[in-house]
Amino acid sequence: MTDEAQLVKELQSQQHKEKAFRVLMSLYKERLYWHIRNILKSHNDADDVLQNTFIKIYKNINNFKGDSKLFSWMYRIATNESITHINKNAKRLQVSSEEAQALAINNLTSDVYFEGDDIQLKLQKAIATLPEKQQLVFNMKYFEDLKYKDMADILETSEGALKASYHIAVKKIEAYLTSD
Repeated sequence: MTDEAQLVKELQSQQHKEKAFRVLMSLYKERLYWHIRNILKSHNDADDVLQNTFIKIYKNINNFKGDSKLFSWMYRIATNESITHINKNAKRLQVSSEEAQALAINNLTSDVYFEGDDIQLKLQKAIATLPEKQQLVFNMKYFEDLKYKDMADILETSEGALKASYHIAVKKIEAYLTSD
């Protein structure tokens, strides 16, 4: 039995769930945080969404069937929670989700946890101009170096579609970065 299969078995058993969940959090907390942070930009928002993600994972682990990797299943939850957060924020601010993302980018300069320079900031602004799916694909490939196969599991789409989205996203970002 693989380590992941063993962990899932323990997560799904009432007797070992708490201990197994602590192991799961220590294994994936940082990777999920940065995945969420790449989508939301804000440290505080990423922390909140990470917490919500782990709550959902904990509550729904018995629904995990093993059709995909545990990692892919958790990333899908984190991605959906991030998108839900953006949409709620947009609704609260009465703006589109694109405008909410633009506001998040503008707030990066005042975020004490943002350590990027002007180039990083410009890259984040370029990413924010992309449609939501292209943003996700670009972030997952560029920042997290995920394989297309894993991305296809997470985003529930084909590898070919993801490669095309990434290629288009790169072209748009290059155009944005060279347009000054």
